[in-house]
Amino acid sequence: MEHALTTPLTDEAVAELRAGDQVRITGTMLTARDAAHKRLADLLDKGELLPVDLRGQIIYYAGPSPAKPGKPVGSIGPTTSGRMDAYTPRLLDIGLKGMVGKGYRSQAVKEAMVRNRAVYFAAVGGAAALLAQRITAARVVAYEDLGPEAIREIDVVDFPVIVVNDIHGGDIYEEGRRRYERKVGA
Repeated sequence: MEHALTTPLTDEAVAELRAGDQVRITGTMLTARDAAHKRLADLLDKGELLPVDLRGQIIYYAGPSPAKPGKPVGSIGPTTSGRMDAYTPRLLDIGLKGMVGKGYRSQAVKEAMVRNRAVYFAAVGGAAALLAQRITAARVVAYEDLGPEAIREIDVVDFPVIVVNDIHGGDIYEEGRRRYERKVGA
């Protein structure tokens, strides 16, 4: 099934999504990678406020390359999501609704997604220049000293993703593996 989503995400919008659905996102997303996630976790450990409000937000696990003149970002492909798994359940517990990256998620993250009604999307790796064309604006909102890994707010139009993990426990990677194993075993 195909969906058009507008951010911020709501429980109702996320509930309609199923693993394998194609989605086009319009609105704003945040970018953050490993170093930014570590800093967010450190603030939570200290009981301090985060520099961004994560409620209803989608974090894109990406750090853009330098922008060409007149462009908001350079290439901006997804990074491996598992590197953020140690931090993700806590962020989901405080309102994060979606993540975009590539690769598998841990069981703890999948359970936190179900518990918090959040979703994990995959963006196509290797298509970073094409994904950049869906970004109309970008601004650093935290941790400018991290360079490409700073937290940015990006404006996106029809940003293409696929639902990997949904709030119902669906996992397109596991479903695909089961289908393959049935085919090979037959």
